[in-house]
Amino acid sequence: MSPQNLRGELKQYWSQLGPGLTTGAADDDPSGVVTYSAAGAKYGLQLIWVALFTYPFMAVVQEMCARIGLVTGQGLAANIRHHYSAKALYMVTILLFGANVLNIAADLGMMAASARLLWPWLSVELMVIVFAGASLALQILVSFGKFSAYLKYLTLVLLAYVAVALSVPLDWAEVVRHTVIPSITFSKDQIILLCAIFGTTISPYLFFWQTAQEVEEEILHGETSIAARKRVVSEDTIRVMRRDVWSGMGFSNFITFCIFAACAGTLYVHGGIDITSAEQAALALKPFGDFAYILFVVGIVGTGLIAVPVLAGSTAYAIAESFGWHYGLYRKIKQAVAFYTIIIAATALGMMANFLHLDPIKGLIYAAAVNGVVAPFILFFVVRLSGSRHIMGSYANHRFLAGIGWMTVVIMAISGAAAGLSFIA
Repeated sequence: MSPQNLRGELKQYWSQLGPGLTTGAADDDPSGVVTYSAAGAKYGLQLIWVALFTYPFMAVVQEMCARIGLVTGQGLAANIRHHYSAKALYMVTILLFGANVLNIAADLGMMAASARLLWPWLSVELMVIVFAGASLALQILVSFGKFSAYLKYLTLVLLAYVAVALSVPLDWAEVVRHTVIPSITFSKDQIILLCAIFGTTISPYLFFWQTAQEVEEEILHGETSIAARKRVVSEDTIRVMRRDVWSGMGFSNFITFCIFAACAGTLYVHGGIDITSAEQAALALKPFGDFAYILFVVGIVGTGLIAVPVLAGSTAYAIAESFGWHYGLYRKIKQAVAFYTIIIAATALGMMANFLHLDPIKGLIYAAAVNGVVAPFILFFVVRLSGSRHIMGSYANHRFLAGIGWMTVVIMAISGAAAGLSFIA
């Protein structure tokens, strides 16, 4: 293939990436970065296998969500409302709201703590307000087309960890061995951390966001009615979506792999540590010397500016769809007042939680663990909806996908239960 043809192929490939890529990047939010960093810093390469292990489960679930959005022309909560009892939907929505607000609080806290590494004279509270305001401005004042493009290009900040992993001295034979051969020590701390890893990788807010963004993309292309969106779905549409989703989840898990490797090659080799501050987490980037803190701040703030809007937005989609309100980031605020009110409320609650002096590191770990507990409840509906011939027609799950979907439900349920028991014990 000539260089010109290769550039053309890559350009076309990049143009087809959208909701799947940004959803995958949102998965590597400050909660994810710190959770993976904590695992790599304390246990080295022992848990790096989760980056490979979770990939097919994560990708299959997100593909199911995307397919639901494309085939039905509606979001996940709207589909649950139409096909299940209102009580089931309200339970799911309450769980999602609580988990997302906790996650927003933790992400904003970590963004603020990270920024203070460069500007220590600024208060955490002020930085939390600034980042919360920036997140709201992006969702409310920027058009959906520009907003989605911004999210897409902001995913590139995650490449900093790829550079780190390639810069530190690692025994790559050992890295590969630990990646393909799972290892776990059944201690309380490791079980909680493992649940947090699963929770931050297969996160409930991503299910609602993925489904809603597939719908929003169709609306952006002129398919403004549910009937019109149903008519345009085709095998080609599904193929392009599948490439986007599997690429996005692959990118997300590759970054997870690199964060594990970077922390194993820097923090763990000095005896293994418990990460208790943003400064300690930033030391994973020390191969870059004086630029370490700058790269860390750019990475955390950049991923936070992807994740916080996604967290608040997914909450608003779920609640607005549950009650049949007008919703969508393609609408102006006056056209969907209740929808944008939920975005503002979720962000404001997350912001105010930081005024209670939330420990950002502990908050991020616990937020990820809560996601692990919430996920199986929502996954149940995802697998049921995407597997229904009545709802999905010929695009329903085939047997293999359904098997992976139900296996994901079981894994997340076991993970959540184990973490709950570990907290009690």
